[in-house]
Amino acid sequence: MKKMIGIIGTNSDKSTNRDLLKFMARHFKEVAEIEVVEIKEIPLFNKPESKEVPTIIKELAQKIETSDGVIISTPEYDHAVPASLMNALNWLSYHIYPFVDKPVMITGASYGTLGSSRAQQHLRQMLDSPELKARIMPSSEFLLSHSLQAFDEEGNLKDQTQIKKLEGLFSDFLLFSEMVKEFNQTHLLNKKEAENFSWENL
Repeated sequence: MKKMIGIIGTNSDKSTNRDLLKFMARHFKEVAEIEVVEIKEIPLFNKPESKEVPTIIKELAQKIETSDGVIISTPEYDHAVPASLMNALNWLSYHIYPFVDKPVMITGASYGTLGSSRAQQHLRQMLDSPELKARIMPSSEFLLSHSLQAFDEEGNLKDQTQIKKLEGLFSDFLLFSEMVKEFNQTHLLNKKEAENFSWENL
């Protein structure tokens, strides 16, 4: 069985992105174990002089490293991902590089019509950066619009069309995570490049 990490891309106490990942963990429990993780307690990124990474980041990085893939569910704030998600990714590319060549599936829920489409594009750009170098599943978006009305009282998605689409995308992601293992011959080189990358030397 695949082991996945689902990252809630917000520090909000009440989020339909949390609801979406928890639904996925239940709905796909027969084919994957999805551990839903929070970023609420991650401190503000500040490039410490000691270069010491906080324990909470080391623990999250270890979970990412040992997983078969990562699902990130993001809302959209001002056409971008929340500052808390950007902050978490800043830490996760500072002297530790768990995302290098890691398969990533992006989902998003928003209260409006567009379903975090611009935030998902922003997140793709970030995950493709030299210090992160994730393997993002191509040509796939799960955009849950009007998310306040999307779940029933048990926390399950109500729209069967949306469920079918999510099932198809997740099946694709399971295959994608297997494919990444096969064409991952440059992983050590990619990791070394991420470690040695410096914007000051460009």
